[in-house]
Amino acid sequence: MLVRFDKVSLEFGHVPLLREADLVMNAGERACLIGRNGAGKSSLLKLITGEQQPDAGRIERAPTLEVARLAQELAPATEQSVRETVAEGLGHLHELIQTYQTRAEASAAPSELAALQHQIEAHGGWEPEVRVEQVISRLELPGDEPMRSLSGGWRRRVALGAALVSDPDLLLLDEPTNHLDLAAIEWLEQEILGFRGAVLFITHDRAFMERVADRIIELDLGRLTSWDGSYRSFLRHKEQVLADEARHQELFDKRLAAEEAWVRQGIKARRTRNEGRVRALEEMRRERARRLERAGSANVQISQAGESGRKVIVAKGVSHDFGDRPLLRDFSVTILRGDRVGIVGNNGVGKSTLLRILLGDLQPKVGSVKLGTRLEIAYFDQLRASLEPEKTIAENVGQGREFVTVNGREKHVISYMEDFLFSPERARTPVKALSGGERNRVILAQLLARPANLLVMDEPTNDLDIETLEVLEARLAQYEGTLLLVSHDRVFLDNVVTSVLVFEKDGLVHEYVGGYEDWAARGRELAEVERPRDNPAPSAPRKPSPKSESPRPQRKRLSYKEQRELDALPDRIEALEARVEALQAEISSPDFYQGEQEKIQATLAEFAETSEELEAAVDRWAELES
Repeated sequence: MLVRFDKVSLEFGHVPLLREADLVMNAGERACLIGRNGAGKSSLLKLITGEQQPDAGRIERAPTLEVARLAQELAPATEQSVRETVAEGLGHLHELIQTYQTRAEASAAPSELAALQHQIEAHGGWEPEVRVEQVISRLELPGDEPMRSLSGGWRRRVALGAALVSDPDLLLLDEPTNHLDLAAIEWLEQEILGFRGAVLFITHDRAFMERVADRIIELDLGRLTSWDGSYRSFLRHKEQVLADEARHQELFDKRLAAEEAWVRQGIKARRTRNEGRVRALEEMRRERARRLERAGSANVQISQAGESGRKVIVAKGVSHDFGDRPLLRDFSVTILRGDRVGIVGNNGVGKSTLLRILLGDLQPKVGSVKLGTRLEIAYFDQLRASLEPEKTIAENVGQGREFVTVNGREKHVISYMEDFLFSPERARTPVKALSGGERNRVILAQLLARPANLLVMDEPTNDLDIETLEVLEARLAQYEGTLLLVSHDRVFLDNVVTSVLVFEKDGLVHEYVGGYEDWAARGRELAEVERPRDNPAPSAPRKPSPKSESPRPQRKRLSYKEQRELDALPDRIEALEARVEALQAEISSPDFYQGEQEKIQATLAEFAETSEELEAAVDRWAELES
């Protein structure tokens, strides 16, 4: 047992986030915490780290538990180097070493020094710089680059390095896929699957959750419920639980109504009243008062405009570059009325530039783009900048009016915002006080109130909870206009689009019928341009340099035995990589955790052992090669 919650309660104001919640995290688990925006998921992670204290109940932690947390916010873009940022994750180890040195100078008892030495070795040993360099090499980080020179995705990767460098027993990740492109998300999946400690993470990325989690923990109305297995199995269990709960509440309410009718009978009934029955009725009333009614689902509606012309966008022979880097080469596409087109690619390849060219906002250097007739365009990305932080949600959406028009019908702006899960009180809150997910819901409310027959959405899913995502998917599937969608959410793409435009490794944009998984099944690769430099990390750990730098030593010649070892390592690494990949595919299959426990544990153990062998072989290859 790493962490245990025993009847833990937590409230913010009058809002209960946890109500007598129980939770146990064990070694080696990969659990995903899900729940609506504002349900208290990030607060639960802070309870585990000790940043937040519960109002009631008890939290137990293993005596030597090491916890690392990757926060939802990006690592700051400062002058500090990547190496220094990663080293900050070793704060506790540095403290232990300093304490040991201080106590040794003070001639502390041998037992005290031995205990400190044991803790230091448990946290990575006496050379923290070596540990930092190992993480930098493993995550392919540009150690000497300043943080300000990195993109959001790479700063996210550096923050993960700072979390991993302490080799924690429990790794907490809050929306780890935010700011990451598809290549980085798949890289992160591999990192977490190969991590030997326990992981508890929050995400709205259902594909990431399905591939990584072996347990789902739901936070709903202050209650924690846990299911072993994948996200898909959780959905099946959840449907059954909700049906059972609805039947139970219906029976309870019928019994309560009958007892209320009985107690309201006349004088004769009062004279013969059973006092035990009266006390039972009073308890039922209290239970009914305690019951938290389940909040409704988002009621997303999309305003439809008049029908556009049959041809919406026709692009022919388009080429465009940014500086000396080509973005598009001889690109042509015809988008017809009713098409739902996804634009897929890693960060920096030119997805937003392609959108601007297709919408006529940017003239391509070569080729032509023709827009169809009777187009009414609503553009999600443009609305991000239009939110006024000092104004309330209602003022932002209503633009000074009390009513909005949705599909020809007027609706009060407060009532309209309830469809997007904002209470009347919350709708009067300034936008500056909202979370990222709430801001995105405000932008959706603005966008979908505008009549449009061409809907353009650039990363609309960031920070939205899964329930709102699924409602939005359903509405977009019913939308009769044309949709252009840029997203890194693979499940969202699969559920919404009918075709994809993909920035591929050959430097061209290709069109495919179907969604992301249909494209991925072809075995093609995405273009990847967002790297800080060509050789982002040193191949082997470097030792701490002395105050006066000594001349670089000459390369040592390999012995015959070492040369033979070096020659054999590439084949060994390739074989180990193939085995790790095969095991990972087996572990990631939806029915893996439904099998025999003995076989599950043996496979997991083999995966961990083979991953360690692979890492050791790569380190040895780098050592001999250098």
